[in-house]
Amino acid sequence: MKVILLENLKRIGSIGEIIDVKRGFARNYLISNKKALYASKENISQVEKIKSDLAKKDNDKKKEAKQISEKINKKEYKVKKLSTENNELYGSVKPTEISKLIQEADKIEIKPSMIQPVQEIKSLGKFKVKISLHSEVDAEIIINVSSAESIQ
Repeated sequence: MKVILLENLKRIGSIGEIIDVKRGFARNYLISNKKALYASKENISQVEKIKSDLAKKDNDKKKEAKQISEKINKKEYKVKKLSTENNELYGSVKPTEISKLIQEADKIEIKPSMIQPVQEIKSLGKFKVKISLHSEVDAEIIINVSSAESIQ
């Protein structure tokens, strides 16, 4: 299915580009999140007209992402979790939890979908977590997982 992108998307394409994607991806993600339009003749001419506005919006988003990146990049966040004696966690630290941590500590809202742990956080220690704020702006934070108390 052919769609026209309304945003720069990492590994997919840039504003105004007409790309071919699977139907479900187009319907369920791109179009429902207003990131793309169906590639009809009317839509193509409409996107050509508003391309500069879209580019300006994208630059604003990029600036905002850079400001957030400056605030949180290389920052360390502490999490206390219940753990076993071999330093393994009961469960893991999920992106939603990391998102809440950042919200509480810095009052910056980051969607869990932007958070990409380098590896799954299932034990005590320090872990690097990549946050994709914009298609061209990434930040990296450190999650320090310490033991709340051990359970025998």
